[in-house]
Amino acid sequence: MTAIKHALQRDIFTPNDERLLGIVNVCKAGKKKKNCFLCATVTTERPVQVKVVKVKKSDKGDFYKRQQTWELRDLTEVDAKDASKENPEFDLHFEKVYRWLASSTAEKNSFISCIWKLNQRYLRKKVEFVNVSSQLLEELPKAEESVPSGESQSVAGGDEDALDDYQELSTREEQDIESMMEMCEYAISNAEAFAEQLSRELQVLDGANIQSIMASEKQVNILMQLLDEALGEVDTIEGKLSSYEEMLQSVKEQMDQISQSNRLIQISNTNNGKLLDEIQFLVNYMDLSKGHIRALQEGDLTSPKGIEACINASEALLQCMNVALRPGHEKLMAVTQQQLLFAELRDTFARRLTNHLNNVFVHQGHDQSSTLSQHTAELTLPKHSPLHRDLLRYAKLMEWLKNTHREKYEGLSRTYVDYMSRLYEREIKDFFEVAKIKMAGTTKEAKGKFATLPRKESALKQDTESLHGSSGKLTGSTSSLNKLTVQGSNSRRSQSSSLLDMGNMSASDLDVADRTKFDKIFEQVLSELEPLCLAEQDFISKFFKLQQHPAVIPPLAQPETEELDGGTPSRIPPQAEHRHSMSSEKDMVRLMMNKIFQSIETELNSLIALGDKIDSFNSLYMLVKMSHHVWTAENVDPASYLSTTLGNVLVTVKRNFDKCISGQIRQMEEVKISKKSKVGILPFVTNFEEFAELAETIFRNAERRGDLDKAYVKLIRAVFMNVEKVANESQKTPRDVVMMENFHHIFSTLSRLKISCLDAERREAKHKYTEHLQSYVINSLGQPLEKLNHFFEGVEARVAQGVREEEVSYQLAFNKQELRKVIKEYPGKEVKKGLDNLYKKVDKHLCEEESLLQVVWHSMQDEFIRQYKHFEDLIGRCYPGSGNHHGVYHPGHVGVLLQHRSVSLV
Repeated sequence: MTAIKHALQRDIFTPNDERLLGIVNVCKAGKKKKNCFLCATVTTERPVQVKVVKVKKSDKGDFYKRQQTWELRDLTEVDAKDASKENPEFDLHFEKVYRWLASSTAEKNSFISCIWKLNQRYLRKKVEFVNVSSQLLEELPKAEESVPSGESQSVAGGDEDALDDYQELSTREEQDIESMMEMCEYAISNAEAFAEQLSRELQVLDGANIQSIMASEKQVNILMQLLDEALGEVDTIEGKLSSYEEMLQSVKEQMDQISQSNRLIQISNTNNGKLLDEIQFLVNYMDLSKGHIRALQEGDLTSPKGIEACINASEALLQCMNVALRPGHEKLMAVTQQQLLFAELRDTFARRLTNHLNNVFVHQGHDQSSTLSQHTAELTLPKHSPLHRDLLRYAKLMEWLKNTHREKYEGLSRTYVDYMSRLYEREIKDFFEVAKIKMAGTTKEAKGKFATLPRKESALKQDTESLHGSSGKLTGSTSSLNKLTVQGSNSRRSQSSSLLDMGNMSASDLDVADRTKFDKIFEQVLSELEPLCLAEQDFISKFFKLQQHPAVIPPLAQPETEELDGGTPSRIPPQAEHRHSMSSEKDMVRLMMNKIFQSIETELNSLIALGDKIDSFNSLYMLVKMSHHVWTAENVDPASYLSTTLGNVLVTVKRNFDKCISGQIRQMEEVKISKKSKVGILPFVTNFEEFAELAETIFRNAERRGDLDKAYVKLIRAVFMNVEKVANESQKTPRDVVMMENFHHIFSTLSRLKISCLDAERREAKHKYTEHLQSYVINSLGQPLEKLNHFFEGVEARVAQGVREEEVSYQLAFNKQELRKVIKEYPGKEVKKGLDNLYKKVDKHLCEEESLLQVVWHSMQDEFIRQYKHFEDLIGRCYPGSGNHHGVYHPGHVGVLLQHRSVSLV
């Protein structure tokens, strides 16, 4: 280790003007052992800097290099791990903790001792030495501590030897030795002679010192005499000081008494100040003015000034009662008396306020009941804004009552609810009676107008109702379709249009007018109820101080789940969704509104049932109006009573709408056709058209468009299915005609209305119409020249068998004579007669409403000409040179006949 120490000093520290004082061989604890050295060094230049240097052997050679350096002043703690047992581990706490494992415990202890000594000598900072034996922490000699810092380097040779065997000479020592060696040039060559000379010079100096000491004895005696005189003077001064001290002792006792008296006076003043603060606190916060007391006992609760005075007095009383008393105040008799006075004033004023508000409720109720008769004949609800305006003057007093007398506050709430529920029940009942009368009046007016028509028109009306339902044009009423006859439908439809034009308006116009009037009545009912409920809920919140803060509560106005296509639900029941806890104030507002307007939901359901009974298509108007009002109410306040109630009623309307759709489908399924008359356009096809026209008018820009689209799909599917059913059952009219006419009507309706959700059905209707038109043309046209057709089929068969076309005329069964013989059986008159019969047959099959005769006849013409052009082509190829001069009937003649029939048709 000594050799390594000298090598490190020479190679690393001497070039940097540093001295190596302590070294230990270490490796990092807990990791792969890579040995290195921790060195404790000091600089040779002032100011002295003490460092701990980590030195590591280079991987490329045998020389050492610095790896890391720490200042000793940054060291905060040295932990030796264990002071009683030998443990080579130790920690040095710089900016972070460095854990080391020494090669031996002795080296660790020697290094820690060196660190302690360097800290004591150069830094004297507080470094914690933990788990270090006290024997290692020896203090430096006091003599060393007494040496000034400027001379410590030159006179501390003994301590340096203790720190390290190696000690370099200081600059002054080097200069003295060099000058001495210059004086004795032979010092290096003859050390003994140099030592003897030094010894002689030392003896000379010692002799000179002894002589100097002996010469100064006289001066020492003079100095001793002066010291004796000085001691005498000190004794004199001490005597005087003692006398002065005795004189000041009595003054000190007096000053102590004065100081004690001042302290007592200061304590008394402090206590008096605190007592004054307490008294002022009680006087300021527990004193109620006489004016407030008089207002609470005798204040006028009818005039605005009296109410304002009572409000101020009640607020002052509440402030006095809610004062936070300090410890011990409740034991004061004055405080107890004030509290009793406040309690008596509170009870007195609460009783006066409760009695007055009860009287106000009663008087306002009588005044409001007297005005009910003014609204009975009109479809309007009485306005309660005057009542609310009068009562809102007492809102602050109600808040005071709520904070002081909860029982009386709740009693007043119950009284108000009982009174208002009876008042609103009468008003709402009368209001809905007027609405029902007006709704029923629409049907009576329609019937009255029909009754004014001639007897034939009345009979016609009965026929129309039996065909289309009691509503006239649409089968929208609750009466179901009777068994229909197609022949009767066509005749009655034409007769009804001519007869009803003679009256003021048609049955369809009456239907539209009735429904429009019903829509206006229903809208007016909802428009009257909405501001009434919102105003009452707003008044309750303000008057009873039940402000509805916007809490994280889901909307309450979610009506019950109603499945639309046996599929997704459209709404969520409020009872199922409303599972979040609500504040007591919201609960109280909802409870009060439910009790006050407990009859609204019942009356609305009754009105809806009446409208549905009058005409089930009224459910379309009600669904749109109710959905719009629910949406509006949810936007205003999702938790309002109005939103909840209208949401619940919307469920009933949606059910009625579904029943209306189911009823339409059921009526389609119950349709029966006559076996003796042609079918034409089926009634439920016309009904669907009129339903779609009505629904598109009603649901324009409506919120519930999705419900209508689903109903459309259900209805159109039922129409398709029942058209095919009727077509299959038809005996008088061919199946293709029933399918063609009805699907053409459906396609025209969907194309005109442009219902986006039925685009697929529109394309399907067009496809079915085209398919059955072609099928009917082919089946009706058939083979009008049957023998000629069979002849050419045989020709085509021979050609297909491999016979050349120009050789077909040489076949015995297909020569030109046979061709002439077949053609002679179909002269022009016979062909014309056949076409006339075919035209009459088509005219008999088709109905007049769709005007498809010309379309069908043109299709037949094209098919007929196509066949005979095919025959003409075969004749040209298989019978070259044949023509009219040979007696063959040319197919072009048939085209002329068909063109003639088309002109006559037009």
